[in-house]
Formats: sequence, structure tokens, C-alpha cells
Amino acid sequence: MSKYQLDDLPGYVYEIMAEHLAGRIVSGELAPNTPLPSERQLAQEYGVSLGTGRQATRLLRRRGLVVTIRSKGTYIAPRRPNPEPSRAQNEI
Repeated sequence: MSKYQLDDLPGYVYEIMAEHLAGRIVSGELAPNTPLPSERQLAQEYGVSLGTGRQATRLLRRRGLVVTIRSKGTYIAPRRPNPEPSRAQNEI
């Protein structure tokens, strides 16, 4: 049985899943430098196919929220500090 229900929301399931996972990352539920559950585990957790889990992970990787290390797994990316606005931007 899946922990999260995504089919009632409009849009592509993998995008909705990626957005939900991004929210878990931003909230700290999935902490930086810790392993993301495997794509198979995520597929079970969300009640989706393995391919959908892979597409969601791919989106997270493109957004810079996770990093995949070959033969090791996928990890939550370290948080990037918000850059301070440059002086020129403050004067606009």
C-alpha cells in the first residue's frame, strides 16, 4: 500500500511526485547529504511504477536537489546558501 496518494492531482504523476519530494527536501524531512530512498522504494512508497520513480528522481537531479554517484546511490544535495544581492542590485 502506498504512503502518498498522487493520482487525484492534475498533471503528470512524475512531476507531482518530484514536487512532493522537493517539498520534503526543503522542509528538512529528507536531510542534506543523506541517501534518497532507492527508486524502487520511492515507487512503492508513492504507489507508482519504477519508471515514474526514475523520472521523478531525474527531475530532482536537474533541479540540483539530489546528486547521483555511480554505484553508490542518490543523495540529497547540500543546501546552497542564498547569495547576497550585489551592491548594484541594491541600488536599482
